[in-house]
Amino acid sequence: MPLTDSAIKIAKPKEKPYKLSDAQGLYLEITPNGSKLWRLKYRVAGKEKKLALGAYPAVSLQKARQLLAEGKDPGAERQADKEAQQSNGLTFETLAREWHAYRAPRWAKSTADKTAAYLASDLLPALGKRPVKAITRPELVELLRGIEDRGAHNVAKKCRQWLSQIFRFGLAKGSVNTNPATDLDVVAAHAPATRHHPHVTFAELPELLGKIESASINVLTRHAIRLLVLTGVRPGELRAAPWPELDLEAAVWTIPKERMKARRPHVVPLPRQAVAILRQLQEITGGYALVFAGRNNSARPMSENTVNKALADAGYRGRQTGHGFRHLLSTELNSRGYNRDWIERQLAHGDADEMRDTYNHATYLEQRRDMMQAWADSIDALCAGANVVSIKMSTPTEN
Repeated sequence: MPLTDSAIKIAKPKEKPYKLSDAQGLYLEITPNGSKLWRLKYRVAGKEKKLALGAYPAVSLQKARQLLAEGKDPGAERQADKEAQQSNGLTFETLAREWHAYRAPRWAKSTADKTAAYLASDLLPALGKRPVKAITRPELVELLRGIEDRGAHNVAKKCRQWLSQIFRFGLAKGSVNTNPATDLDVVAAHAPATRHHPHVTFAELPELLGKIESASINVLTRHAIRLLVLTGVRPGELRAAPWPELDLEAAVWTIPKERMKARRPHVVPLPRQAVAILRQLQEITGGYALVFAGRNNSARPMSENTVNKALADAGYRGRQTGHGFRHLLSTELNSRGYNRDWIERQLAHGDADEMRDTYNHATYLEQRRDMMQAWADSIDALCAGANVVSIKMSTPTEN
């Protein structure tokens, strides 16, 4: 016979636990201390399970019978309820940090650090403590409008991408049911025309190099500018270069994927002029781990602002940046008719097709070596014609 409330109420404890059975595997276990605990023995997919439903009268008999009548697994229901409660209390900050930890190994360290910095400065202050399920699209639009209003259109663009990825990550985890960050670009403010990193023309290069040669700057800074001109690498790749990456005998510089923006290893052929500069640098920083060891802390690279400040102080503020030498190289080599794939490979832009990318890496190194040697020689010739000290020369005494 099914249990009744009256039978449960009058049940008294005994020396040993005993059961009062109900229908469909449900029973009440009465312990010697007087506790009345619901237990349920049931089968799901042919397997016997036992579930503790709690103490009477806190747990309703009617509720347990209802679950069984619907053919549901009471244990799974309880776990789902628990997960739902946890999900409802999940904050945006927790989800965002989980997403960042998942994505960071797939990015260059500089990208991971920059993303974390923007999260901390632009997204977490506004959304961090909010339950992620409660965040709405209008709320995100308002946040992004604030970023755009201060003129940070590129930051707003990045934040739109990251918000969409964070909520997609939440969808995949089952933490959210919708992605309120989709199609935010539709209402994005119109950004002003993008200005590329400024750079001088090839004809103006001798004058720039002459001013850098005569400027009162540190020798490492002067050499860094010359190497940026000769190789076309990114300033960050140059600043953080450790000596073991450089093989001066083979005249190649191999940058591992961990330090590359595209997360692919990059082999840089070094023209003779670049090798000569690096041999001079060996006499200065060869005893340190980094080629451009910091002045105050040799374990850290020179500041990322050093090169741009030197160029600005030499009269090139708004006209030339360290990154701008990449644009100068690309513009000039394309105008000379070199194979576009060679140029793109030299700039480490890579190729979306991994097989093609690997093929290009294997076959273009020697072509790029000839191209970059011709580039370095043309700079020397131009400087000689302009009566400017060659790029491969340096002043013995530096500040």
